[in-house]
Amino acid sequence: MRDLAIKIRGYFFKIYLHILGVGKIGHSLRIRKSPIITIRRGGRIILGNNVLLNSKNRGYHVSMYSPMKFVALDNGIIEIGDNSRIHGTSIHSRKSVLIGKNCLIAANTLIMDSNSHELSFDNPEDRLIKKDLPREVVIGDNVWIGANVIILPGVHIGEGSVVGAGSVVTKDIPRKSMGVGNPFKVIKGV
Repeated sequence: MRDLAIKIRGYFFKIYLHILGVGKIGHSLRIRKSPIITIRRGGRIILGNNVLLNSKNRGYHVSMYSPMKFVALDNGIIEIGDNSRIHGTSIHSRKSVLIGKNCLIAANTLIMDSNSHELSFDNPEDRLIKKDLPREVVIGDNVWIGANVIILPGVHIGEGSVVGAGSVVTKDIPRKSMGVGNPFKVIKGV
């Protein structure tokens, strides 16, 4: 019965995005508790086959502080590859956030391609009205991202890499490497 409810949520999510004309979803989407979705000004969501979006805290091994959240604005694209599993993560795109195939993303992760405010040191009041330039985020295939990670604009994470829990990722990670910490550093590579 539980599996049927998960499939039904996925089916209605697919219909919802189709009606809005803002997304494309592959087959076998599974949703555990509904995500929060904000799509405006040309934003889009593209989900591959057999994707799991989990917003349900019960039964998950880490405390999940909020449901999945997608924000796609100003022609921003959020794309998630086949067989990826994402738990309680917030993804914000004004350009593009591309997540590869077979990725594992743990709860309370934040991925953003823009800070949504300019630094404006000369005129700090402009922070309220001016937006920064978004920079694409790319997460390669087979990447594992631990709980409570923040991935900042412009970061590229190479295929097969691991990001340790609690990391703040400010720079690229080569393929098949492991990075941890705040400040972030790569501690193991091929």
